[in-house]
Amino acid sequence: MPPASKRTRRYDPAKTRAAVLAQFALVREAVRTLTPEQLARPTRLGDWTVRELAVHLTMALGMLDRYLAEAEPLKQEVALLEWPFRTADVAGQVSDGTRELAASVTDLDALYEERAARTAELFASTADTRLMPTRFGAMTFADVVVTRTVELTVHTDDLNHAVPELAVPHDRQALAACTRLLADALAVKAPGGSVEVRIPPYAVVQCVAGPKHTRGTPPNVVETDPLTWIRLATGRTGWAEALESAKAAASGERADLSAVLPVMS
Repeated sequence: MPPASKRTRRYDPAKTRAAVLAQFALVREAVRTLTPEQLARPTRLGDWTVRELAVHLTMALGMLDRYLAEAEPLKQEVALLEWPFRTADVAGQVSDGTRELAASVTDLDALYEERAARTAELFASTADTRLMPTRFGAMTFADVVVTRTVELTVHTDDLNHAVPELAVPHDRQALAACTRLLADALAVKAPGGSVEVRIPPYAVVQCVAGPKHTRGTPPNVVETDPLTWIRLATGRTGWAEALESAKAAASGERADLSAVLPVMS
């Protein structure tokens, strides 16, 4: 696997911070309309209810406060493109923490209001280069903020799946950052240049070992939309399901990504 640090694209920190705040605001507006019946609905996330999912969305930003309260590490330990491959290791801890917080919260709207205000404060006062002692190792604040676009975008889609009538919008910048990070992670997981994966309008990556395409139309092409890609990359949708529903198209004998999906697992 190529070193992730050599393949990381640049993200505009100001746009990323704005995207995180915008997506959280969209979720907040939707969550405050949820009825008790809707909050009790199941989700596609194991045995989580919508209420637990809603609480977890606040935790995606609450971790910033928690880690910034700790001493700053001496050196960076985790590159941005390593993060997608480490999340599965802490899934159990995250699930337990979500249930614990959900059991203690009596005012969901107040929790969202507090989290939005506090995150805006942290964004205004924290340098991009500040190191944070995350569960995965020390990361820069700027990189951690990019990972928050993934958390918020993916779980916004989970919320829409559980409560379709909400139709929570996706902030364009948050969706773009999430799509690009997961596409670049695929290129790290399956290095090569024989398949071109197109996710218009946000990302194009080369991946999978084999003959490298250099000019003209690539012989092996996969194309899909951003949300379908995110569902594929996180295991919400299977490869065969995406093809059968025409949500993804694949052409060429090497254009089969089933062996390398999901990216995050």
